[in-house]
Amino acid sequence: MVTAADSGDPLPVESSVWLTARPAAPARRRSEAPSGLDRERITTATVRLLDSEGLARFSMRRLAGGLGVTAMSLYWYVDTKHDLLELALDRALGELALSPGPGGWPGRLRALARAYRGLLADHPWVAPLTAAYPNIGPHARAFDAALQRLLDDTGLADPARTGAHLAVSQFLHGCGGTARRAPEGDFCLALDVLIAGIEAKATAEAEAMATASGKTAPTSPSTSTATA
Repeated sequence: MVTAADSGDPLPVESSVWLTARPAAPARRRSEAPSGLDRERITTATVRLLDSEGLARFSMRRLAGGLGVTAMSLYWYVDTKHDLLELALDRALGELALSPGPGGWPGRLRALARAYRGLLADHPWVAPLTAAYPNIGPHARAFDAALQRLLDDTGLADPARTGAHLAVSQFLHGCGGTARRAPEGDFCLALDVLIAGIEAKATAEAEAMATASGKTAPTSPSTSTATA
């Protein structure tokens, strides 16, 4: 979780920018809003500031200074600093390429995991924010859906597939704290162990089903399509 030392103040765990609808301002007040600003521009500037100065130094005053406006001008577009941090988090997650690549699910999972690790290295502030916020923005949901589709191809049945999803999610999010320190080889070895566990579970389920039906269990397709 992000602490007060990280972000400057406590996090409101009961709210989210994605769950709170902002009432439309009266026409007269909208005309008073600073020109040249919108959520898109402010979010872009937030990501840039977090990349350059880090989460601990982020503040609405610093952000406003970079945009050449007053800090109060930002509140025409967001209610709190936490809103901006959530928007920036989802913007960063949107950098991930989620189109399924060729090959079986093990190779695609390796590619997705390495891309996520690269994202955390490029944006060190993403890992603590991922732990602090509910991650229900559009890009976060798209990432989770891509992971779900990938795990559907393992052949696992519920609840094993649910367990695999949890294991992969915790692995990806957990590796954020060491994304810049752990050697690439160590990360890939840990990923291989995780994939091997999923493959073993899928094979065991297939064998159990074959035994129950009196048939010979087919060879796991993932074994022949896995990449090193």
